[in-house]
Amino acid sequence: MEKSAEKIVILTGAGISAESGLGTFRDEDGLWAKHRIEDVATPEGFARDPDLVHAFYNARRAQSADASPNAAHTALGELQRSWPGEVVIITQNVDGLHEQGGAEAVLHMHGTLDGALCAACDHRWPAPASMSPTELCPACAQPRTRPDIVWFGEMPYFMEAIYDHLAEADIFASIGTSGQVYPAAAFVQEAQMAGAHTVELNLEPSAGASSFAESRLGRASEIVPHWTGDILARA
Repeated sequence: MEKSAEKIVILTGAGISAESGLGTFRDEDGLWAKHRIEDVATPEGFARDPDLVHAFYNARRAQSADASPNAAHTALGELQRSWPGEVVIITQNVDGLHEQGGAEAVLHMHGTLDGALCAACDHRWPAPASMSPTELCPACAQPRTRPDIVWFGEMPYFMEAIYDHLAEADIFASIGTSGQVYPAAAFVQEAQMAGAHTVELNLEPSAGASSFAESRLGRASEIVPHWTGDILARA
């Protein structure tokens, strides 16, 4: 395969959106710091207190609506448009900043804030700005509305397609991820088995940093455009 046709597979995590004002799990003053993950990001938490879970995601939805893509998002959008080979973006993030930054066909493995899901019939529809447990599913009319978010203990979306992409990767990049959440934390090993060159771009080394062949540390808005510029210089 010619270098100009190399397939690039990119995984992004919360770190790429942090500079856009969207907090990570570890932010001391962010939304997540006010709640236990078990209470707002698990099926069990939703069953116990759906009002709390909806209030939490309503707040995240409002926060996301006010955010704008940063230079890292726009750099990946430009890479996807300009690279002569395929560029696949997989994200653990539930915001829409990749799309706002110009990316297309993003695989949101943990769902999206702008989606609603019926827990009774699996119907999906665009989420309103504010959701509640009494909202009826437009398909089956059951009051089983939940955010279309993959919670801890649930299977991420698009896994078959993701593993197919990893098996075909020539370059695999992980951007702004903690390396602690599986199955995404093991994507680097999947890409390595396919013979891909692996690179981590992060504010600090992740839990899986030793698995990568290359590391670039710094703010995503700075290091991601530099990396994509280096890649495009080879085209």
